[in-house]
Amino acid sequence: MHFEDHFSGHAGAYARYRPRYPDELFAWLASVSPGRALAWDAGTGSGQVAVALAEHFDRVIATDASGEQLARAIPHERVEYRHEPAGRASLPGASVDLITAGAAAHWFELEDFYREVMRGGRKGAVVALFSYGPRDFADAVGPAVHRFQEEVLAGYWPERIQYVHERYGTLPFPFDEIEAPAFSMTADWNLAELLAFLETWSASQRYFQERGTRATAEIAPELSQMWGDPADRRALRCPLFVRAGRLQCR
Repeated sequence: MHFEDHFSGHAGAYARYRPRYPDELFAWLASVSPGRALAWDAGTGSGQVAVALAEHFDRVIATDASGEQLARAIPHERVEYRHEPAGRASLPGASVDLITAGAAAHWFELEDFYREVMRGGRKGAVVALFSYGPRDFADAVGPAVHRFQEEVLAGYWPERIQYVHERYGTLPFPFDEIEAPAFSMTADWNLAELLAFLETWSASQRYFQERGTRATAEIAPELSQMWGDPADRRALRCPLFVRAGRLQCR
């Protein structure tokens, strides 16, 4: 099974410099789930989503194909981390109330993942795929970041990022859809933290691997001039898009 890994090589930075999912998202997901006994977070990375779900569910199984990411996962007494790809999870059949994938589903082999969702989800289980995109954060910061993601990183983005650019609207989704409320991602960063976040992008990592220099060097002077005091913290907000649905009754 192919694993398209864009993040293991900088798992530490990924864990430190990612924006925050809203608490309201997880409260809403719990409210539409058929129960709160067990949630599965696929592609959990450093466990940000899994730990948030643990505030609403008795138990969370969090899986990821990257051992480097899991080594930096946030410990929680109700979260069990498993080193497994999304398409081959060791879940009991018909046991899961909620299946989530935060900023991850566009990297999955979806046919395999959905097979596991159908197998592991209980009657009426909810599946929710959510993410945010580079264009959304560019809108939150300014023209320099737009130029960064559209010009500096042109040709370095993996093909599957198109699902993100299209806000998951073209992602195959064979479930009975549930309309989600509007949610936003938030971050409170100084200039160095913003630049570190931009370096976690999959295209930035490919740029570094191929050229040996950091892509953010192309826009750092422009961003610095725009930002002012680099120690100043700015509250950034961008939309979170959600595809949510319910498994058909068995």
